[in-house]
Amino acid sequence: MKQSTIMIDKKTIELLKKTKEHPRETYNELLKKLVMSYEFVKKRNQYDEFLHKIQQEKMQEVWDNDADEEWEDA
Repeated sequence: MKQSTIMIDKKTIELLKKTKEHPRETYNELLKKLVMSYEFVKKRNQYDEFLHKIQQEKMQEVWDNDADEEWEDA
């Protein structure tokens, strides 16, 4: 396995330490989990945005109709 060294602020290291599920968990394991979680949330947000867009179009069809406008003038 190839490895590299990266520069991380000490404040970020403290946050990573607090995020560990167990003391022996490596930063590499933790960072992999964080990246996977981020990717999941990103995909989920794209799906939610897609559904919201579809729902907006359908709600516009439901709300913007002649029958509703007749009730507004009653």
